[in-house]
Amino acid sequence: MLIIGIAGGTGSGKTTVVKKIVSSLPKNQVTVIPQDSYYWDSSHVPVEERSKINFDEPAAIEWPLLVKHLNELKQGKAVEVPTYSYLTCTRQPETVRVEPCKVVIVEGILVLNDEQLRDMMDVKVFVDASADDRLIRVISRDCVERGRTPLMVINRYQDVLKPMHDLYIEPSKKFADLIVPQGGNNEVAIKLLTDYIASRLR
Repeated sequence: MLIIGIAGGTGSGKTTVVKKIVSSLPKNQVTVIPQDSYYWDSSHVPVEERSKINFDEPAAIEWPLLVKHLNELKQGKAVEVPTYSYLTCTRQPETVRVEPCKVVIVEGILVLNDEQLRDMMDVKVFVDASADDRLIRVISRDCVERGRTPLMVINRYQDVLKPMHDLYIEPSKKFADLIVPQGGNNEVAIKLLTDYIASRLR
């Protein structure tokens, strides 16, 4: 099993890169595990406090469960991946069954921060984009998908996203085997990566 880690700042274009990789490979050979599925459950936190949760620091992620699931997939076992709601900030009762696959992509802003997870990866990728591009994408996404106003998003960017990006996400770039500038628009870098994966599958 080939494990690909794809990290990068919020709004950097990671999802676009992942979609382009997945679309270039046979459907039965690749699966994606989002880091966001492994946020700790916050149902015990009062509702008014949940909006203050910092989702952009490593402590927000249940890394041991993610590592356990990857190990089980490597052993040929299916796993039940959690689902998480950004609207309620809680882990949902439903899970997503993931079967063992030749290629597993682990995608998320912090996936290069955890040493144990990093050591399991065959290829480590950092998707890079300018701060302006990332902010524009975050405003567009959060207003549409997460019910936030532009002012709420900008305030959160200044108070949480930018400081956490500078503290945790940007420094993790040093662990990457491949840096993809310009996010999902960098067709050359994406082709290099997909060609490499295809060659490993052969």
